[in-house]
Amino acid sequence: MWDMAEELKAMLVFAEHRYYGESLPFGANSFKDSTHLNFLTSEQALADFAKLIKHLKRTVPGAKNQPVIALGGSYGGMLAAWFRMKYPHMLVGALASSAPIWQFEDLVPCGVFMEIVTADFRKSGPNCSESIRRSWDAIRRLTSTGPGLHWLSEALRLCSPLTNSQDVEHLKDWITETWVNLAMVDYPYESNFLQPLPAWPIKVVCQYLKNPNVSDPQLLENIFQALNVYYNYSGQVKCLNMSETATRSLGSLGWSYQACTEMVMPFCTNGIDDMFEPHSWNLKEFSDDCFKQWGVRPRPSWITTMYGGKNISSHTNIIFSNGDLDPWSGGGVTENVTDTLVAITIPEGAHHLDLRANNAFDPTSVLLARSLEVRYMKQWIKNFYASLRKKH
Repeated sequence: MWDMAEELKAMLVFAEHRYYGESLPFGANSFKDSTHLNFLTSEQALADFAKLIKHLKRTVPGAKNQPVIALGGSYGGMLAAWFRMKYPHMLVGALASSAPIWQFEDLVPCGVFMEIVTADFRKSGPNCSESIRRSWDAIRRLTSTGPGLHWLSEALRLCSPLTNSQDVEHLKDWITETWVNLAMVDYPYESNFLQPLPAWPIKVVCQYLKNPNVSDPQLLENIFQALNVYYNYSGQVKCLNMSETATRSLGSLGWSYQACTEMVMPFCTNGIDDMFEPHSWNLKEFSDDCFKQWGVRPRPSWITTMYGGKNISSHTNIIFSNGDLDPWSGGGVTENVTDTLVAITIPEGAHHLDLRANNAFDPTSVLLARSLEVRYMKQWIKNFYASLRKKH
């Protein structure tokens, strides 16, 4: 965005989403109960952005008759696309990077996300995904006894030791989330988005997972080395903390509420097309968990009612960019819908690589994607000024 803004002589505005950061409508009480959380929806957020644009055009000298473009990555990318759909009079177009607008209901198969995670590991080293696939049974066998629980807690250098089967489930979820996060941030250079990481971190992880045919204890020692790449690349960490997968707060509290209401994304695994234990998507179980945590139940079909699901061809001027390494690309728009709803794919790209700053190690495919994005934007801007001239 920084480079694009300079090239297009644009003003960059970062709008904070309600209920995140300092934008708390009820201050310290914002997360108190579902009554206070009622206003945390994507529709409300888009309305905030619309009001903000009106405010900026009124108050910023020179902004009055200027075109506006929305950019976002991940959930921000979904908002950018939806903003253009719902408020087309406010902006000339949107760049929606790694925006899984189809990860809802049955618009895409629920298993596709974890299949992409698995493919990333499979391609990054021999036997890598197979070692991970075998680790789940190894964990189960090792933790079937008290001494085994103790041994594994020590072997994985866990901050709090495993004491029961519930802890073991938690451990497996935590390891799973770690592999997912690595797939999202598999960037071609050192980065610090979720954690400080080396370049192509999955390749580094897979160096420790070359041999799946080892004893259970050896396999878990290898898994520890692999986890350590993610949690201890800096070498400063004394023990691994199972309650943490991302260093900085990305607002997981607000997101957990949104996932329990509107942002209901079905995920599943079968253990055959992916390297995880089989888990089917269970809406009832999910709904009960949400009710326990927030006192609300999810509305799984609301997003498609609100934003059209796959039926979006009546909209214009949205770029959907996706990286093939990014598991979220499975729920993204990866083929052109019309000639103005266009898809850009970045074969060596992970999660919204195109929105990150230019880097000497950027693959050609992302440089091409960025220049294409700017070309579309210039066209939107040109058309805007042309129609403005017509009006006057």
